[in-house]
Amino acid sequence: MKRKQEMGQSEKGCVWRGELALAAAVIINSFGVVLMLYSNSGISAISSVPYAFSLVLPQLSLGTWTYIFQGLLILSLMILQKKFVWQYLFSFVVGFIFSELLDVHESWIGILPNSMPWHIVYFIISYLLISLGIALSNRCRLPIIPTDLFPRELAQITGVGYPKIKISFDVICLVVTACMTWFCLGHLDGLGIGTILAAFTMGKAIGIIGKIIDRKVRFVSFMMPKKAQA
Repeated sequence: MKRKQEMGQSEKGCVWRGELALAAAVIINSFGVVLMLYSNSGISAISSVPYAFSLVLPQLSLGTWTYIFQGLLILSLMILQKKFVWQYLFSFVVGFIFSELLDVHESWIGILPNSMPWHIVYFIISYLLISLGIALSNRCRLPIIPTDLFPRELAQITGVGYPKIKISFDVICLVVTACMTWFCLGHLDGLGIGTILAAFTMGKAIGIIGKIIDRKVRFVSFMMPKKAQA
């Protein structure tokens, strides 16, 4: 009985188009990643690996390395699934747009004030934006940015809870980044207190924001069966 009441309440929530939620998530996340880097607290864990490659091999931009990294994540998921998943191709397109937006935001972010008090503000805003963006991505009912898709799909494949998978994925990204910059550049780069804090807490933050969204909104998309949208 309680389960039916909960389902009824969920069905009465606001209905949002998943396509709009995904578009918002891509814009929010790309800006959040660049803003966190600009805060001098370190880059977000999901972008730390391509950022390290852009430092070690600067012939390609951060956006281009991000696209390459996302492609490898998609390939890894297909290997784990042991089949070709056509929806992942859509995710690849979304990842390309995200990567291009990184370069766009990097081109203008320098006009913002650059001082310690502002850095703190930028980190808080970027942390919340990235958490919100990923929470929206996980619920839009569409293939999403590969760096967000990977932990979500891996959680479903392995049966391990999403927060644990997300935190583990972020920590591995940080370790790879630390090793690359230390051994190739002779010093750590791109990793700061903000990066470490986000890596160990963002999975929980995404879960909390996701629960709030679930209580108020349900999403529909062109990929959903019509019966499920009713």
